[in-house]
Amino acid sequence: MYTIKISKRVLIVFIGMLFYTISCSDDILDQTNPNVITPNSFWNTEEDAEKGIIGAYSPFTNIWYYTRFEIFTSDYRDDVVNGFNTSERTAVGYFSGTSESNATFWVWSAMYQCVTRANEVLFNVPNIEMDADYKDNILGEAYFIRAFNYFNLVNNWLNVPLITTPISEIEQPNLIEQADPAEVWALIESDLKNAQALLPDSWSADDIGRVTSGAATGMLGKVFLYQEKYAEAKAEFEKVMDGRYQLAEDYTHNFTEAYENNVESLFEIQLISDGNSGWGADAPGVGKGAAFQPDLAPKGFTNQDGMRINEWVLDLYNDETTVNGEMDPRAFATLFFNSNDSTEYRGRYLKSRTYGNKTYAEALSEDGTDIFANKYLDWEYNGFTESQQLGWYGSGNNVRILRYADILLMFAEAEFMLNGSSQAALDAINQVRERADMPPHASITMQDIEDERVKELSLERTRYFDLLRWDRVVERIVNNPELKSESAGTSAYKAGREYIAIPQNEIDGNPNFKQNPGY
Repeated sequence: MYTIKISKRVLIVFIGMLFYTISCSDDILDQTNPNVITPNSFWNTEEDAEKGIIGAYSPFTNIWYYTRFEIFTSDYRDDVVNGFNTSERTAVGYFSGTSESNATFWVWSAMYQCVTRANEVLFNVPNIEMDADYKDNILGEAYFIRAFNYFNLVNNWLNVPLITTPISEIEQPNLIEQADPAEVWALIESDLKNAQALLPDSWSADDIGRVTSGAATGMLGKVFLYQEKYAEAKAEFEKVMDGRYQLAEDYTHNFTEAYENNVESLFEIQLISDGNSGWGADAPGVGKGAAFQPDLAPKGFTNQDGMRINEWVLDLYNDETTVNGEMDPRAFATLFFNSNDSTEYRGRYLKSRTYGNKTYAEALSEDGTDIFANKYLDWEYNGFTESQQLGWYGSGNNVRILRYADILLMFAEAEFMLNGSSQAALDAINQVRERADMPPHASITMQDIEDERVKELSLERTRYFDLLRWDRVVERIVNNPELKSESAGTSAYKAGREYIAIPQNEIDGNPNFKQNPGY
């Protein structure tokens, strides 16, 4: 297990610079503070460049982003999760989000913090005299970070401003217009191609977690797939199917702190249980652990509203058995449900358990039917007895953003869309199934690919965006209000609410901004 994480290095003052101009008639008060950091005094050395790029990663660990609130704009919106109660956290998931919601603004803000800091790096670092290769690496990281966040922004809000220079270089930033989504996609592609060319294949152990050329390539393939550019997507996926990544032998290891940054990982958000607390910021001294775990934990193991898993997901796992006639082991890694079944997998027996190694009957009731989450809770390896045992940031379990299994399944989809149930498509999907001891497919349909993505990737921030790119949000979620029965159904839906409302403070501050349709 790697113990050095990039998030340990983000205890650095990040790059947003404030300028204060003070007018005073008394010359003795009109002095320049030599300790104030300005762009002229900061962007001068290789160390400054390194601090700048670490600052660009830092918002990923903001509680407004992957530490917690991002989950309400991804997993809580899909057809797997049925969020409890009505609140600004669950509202986006049942199409009732508002432009005034803190949850709406917070996630948007954290994403644009990453964009802003990446822009600062791309603008200033080329002018620094430093090691040429390391300069290229840092610029590659900045391109990736900007592209990744615009990918998230355009998929969540669609109509977003496209900002590619420091705000200080824009004459009237309050008059920026929202870009055509096609322009945003074009920038994402361009940035990822630049990142591919500039990033290293790997980093030293001290820098584990910094993005690599493989991450950029895998992400570029995903970007092409989302735009239905199947040939281009396939070509990018094939580049990272060259042996540099492999499926971890044990599927369950992908969601534990003990096996972070393993051979399957292309990109993870580096979280750490550092004993810190605090709320909101990505500044030094604020916790950077997995504060989203209480939003996944079963009833009785969280002080948050929480959620349950819709029954169809467990039914899907039950549709077929392993080569040994047992339940798909991914069901036990992903879900907590009322069952006495077990599956022999990699030298141990997987059973339905939750915090404290409790059975469903011990934790809830002997006859309960609700299904809850298990993925990412990591109780088995860390010995946790509830989701906040060590406080809000008590777990350092990384968020896996892009795994090799996802690459294989996306390749299978691109290949299927080009050539149908070809041998190449079968080989890719069957690699994923073989790792879970599932029998190989002899032929596949698009439904088989979709089902495999659910079984492999549920609760990994992908399902809603799959439905969105397949144009199936209305068919799958809106037309099945029981999937959101624990909150308010789906009656609040209006055409366009597949996307989130533009934050109201952005609308109020810029006369050129227009609210998304449906709000």
